[in-house]
Amino acid sequence: METRFHLAYHIRDLDEARAFYGAILGCEEGRSTDTWVDFDFFGHQISLHLGEPFATANTGKVGDHMVPMPHLGLVMRQADWRALADRLEAAGVPFILPPQTRFKGEPGEQSTMFFTDPSGNPIEVKGFADWDGIFAR
Repeated sequence: METRFHLAYHIRDLDEARAFYGAILGCEEGRSTDTWVDFDFFGHQISLHLGEPFATANTGKVGDHMVPMPHLGLVMRQADWRALADRLEAAGVPFILPPQTRFKGEPGEQSTMFFTDPSGNPIEVKGFADWDGIFAR
């Protein structure tokens, strides 16, 4: 069975969303109206609707860090993760948690970074050198 996730959430400004998701993240824009826009979010569909973004709080404890909950995330191969981290850094995107590696030498070793879109929606992107380690215990 082939699947892709679909996630719809609120943003405050369509033009800001287009600039961030399209120009900075490199996501291809899909259908849109005057109140929402779809993007191909690295092979998955996100629908961004005008409205008040969901409330978040730094309540997720991962290792030594408290991370924003809820958040959407993405898992990439390490080389793609590094390229995206470099693109975000070059664009001056502020990080909640800057690009780094956690769980070094342990099952599930991963690179991670947290940032927000212009509406404050938190996004985590993980990078795995060992693709089979995504669900390692």
